[in-house]
Amino acid sequence: MNTIEKFDSRVMHTYGRLPVVLEKGNNCTAVDEDGKEYIDFGSGIGVSSLGFCNEKWVKAVCEQARTLQHTSNYYYTKVQADFADRLCSAAGYKSVFFGNSGAEANECAIKIARKYSFDKYGEGRNTIVTLVNSFHGRTIATLSATGQDSFHNYFFPFVGGFVHTPANDIAALHKLLDEDKSICAVMFEFIQGEGGVIPLDRDFVTAVDVLCRERDILTIADEVQTGMGRTGALLTSQLYGIKPDLTTLAKGIAGGVPMGACLADEKCADVLVKGTHGSTFGGNPLACAGGNAVLDTITEKGFFDEVQRKGLYITEKLLDIPEVSGIDGMGLMLGVRLRTKKAADMLTAAANKGLLILTAKEKLRFLPPLTISYDEIDKGLAILKEILSIGG
Repeated sequence: MNTIEKFDSRVMHTYGRLPVVLEKGNNCTAVDEDGKEYIDFGSGIGVSSLGFCNEKWVKAVCEQARTLQHTSNYYYTKVQADFADRLCSAAGYKSVFFGNSGAEANECAIKIARKYSFDKYGEGRNTIVTLVNSFHGRTIATLSATGQDSFHNYFFPFVGGFVHTPANDIAALHKLLDEDKSICAVMFEFIQGEGGVIPLDRDFVTAVDVLCRERDILTIADEVQTGMGRTGALLTSQLYGIKPDLTTLAKGIAGGVPMGACLADEKCADVLVKGTHGSTFGGNPLACAGGNAVLDTITEKGFFDEVQRKGLYITEKLLDIPEVSGIDGMGLMLGVRLRTKKAADMLTAAANKGLLILTAKEKLRFLPPLTISYDEIDKGLAILKEILSIGG
């Protein structure tokens, strides 16, 4: 029985997988069990932010594994204290809760928003507004928060207390906030990743910030995919010029070790108290060691500028391909619009040629490691140009 047969015989079929068995990798190049190489433009959906087996990251995680791999949160660890202090300081937040995933980070933010409002205003002020076409996770609560009807199937009943409003429609948001007095928070992604790599308008984001602060409604930024340098800043909120009350992070935060984080400002920092929330693996020493290695790299002088330069370089090269009709996104989070070809077909064609890419709705989606070299970019784009030119 080969690897794929063994895998499919035991692992639930919850993903549409390509017939690729990855075995090892270095920076942006992966190698399968047959020795075939692939340029990786997906980084595990933005998780391997420093690429495969980055030397500093490997050293940090291995040293931690030899020292202390886990302890419950009944105790303190220096590595978690150090990472929390560095992350909060760099992001400009007062405190953080660590979990294991983006969905968990968003669950934490939801609980903080509802308890903040309960503590201050009492019962009945617990509705959270999210945007149409948003995606916030696959738990029952975060699926309920997700503003895509296609996700609202099978798992009934969904959790109440969520309403959806169109992205970039200031008038609709204003009307909703004025009429619905049960609203305690507005939750949004600066770039709707799973929704098709669609950035929010700056005027809309500013309006969200102003309207919510006028009403003491919390703002929750879901930066699970956009945070930790992905768009050319530590947080994408910094590029939009606002500071949400709560920001959630995951994916690239620890370079490949499972971690989620919910950052809280001064207003929300002490909302959760003993017994109101928890996570067995949250703040795991291995994850925190990986997170420190990520911070070491991305906070180096000029790193974010280079992410933006690489994004512009890729964009310029892609726009020279006739099949490409446009590019959406920021930094190294890009969505590629095609004229005639189907993105899903290109996913398979690219893998066959040695390029790993992603899709988002009808677009190709690029989330390469932030450390990708220009040589690797050129190799990947050459493959993409070849497959997009076939039959064109």
